[in-house]
Amino acid sequence: MALVLASGSRIRADLLKNAGLSIDVDPADVDERAVEAPLLKAEFPPEDIASVLAEAKANDVSSRRPGELVIGADQILAFEGERRTKPDDMEAARRQLLAFSGKTHELLSAVVISKDGEAIWRHVSTARLTMRDLSPAFIGHYLADAGDVVLSSVGAYQLESIGVQLFEKIEGDYFTVLGLPLLPLLAQLRSLGELET
Repeated sequence: MALVLASGSRIRADLLKNAGLSIDVDPADVDERAVEAPLLKAEFPPEDIASVLAEAKANDVSSRRPGELVIGADQILAFEGERRTKPDDMEAARRQLLAFSGKTHELLSAVVISKDGEAIWRHVSTARLTMRDLSPAFIGHYLADAGDVVLSSVGAYQLESIGVQLFEKIEGDYFTVLGLPLLPLLAQLRSLGELET
């Protein structure tokens, strides 16, 4: 049985490959803002929104790949009662990092396995990240060094590279911060007989 990743995220694909999995990458075609709009209006908690988005992606790809296990994932950043999305440009990234300075935010990473268009397993993990007090000058230097790659991250940072310098404390699983709760996913794949026990 093939294992399919319903995401174009390089880091998610690398995490799975580095864990020894053979995967096909087949990104989902889902309008995330349209899926989440009624959930936001109904004030669903962030973990539920992340799970629904991950499931929508997994089910989208799974419906066109019968018999295959499809992994969908989504990550939400919650800060001071608001859901944040990827910054549109470097100025938005700068403003976001200034707002995060000296404060704590949460990353909620959801992963879903679907088969034949239906979710068969779901999991959401949460990490709490506290940023150092950051000066505007430091943020400017950081963004210049990191480059446009920060725009592909909901938090405007890559913890696996220079973005680690932004933080004072991290509570939670490293893989959750990277956008894929890998250990629970591997455990579930073992229980499904996809990995050796």
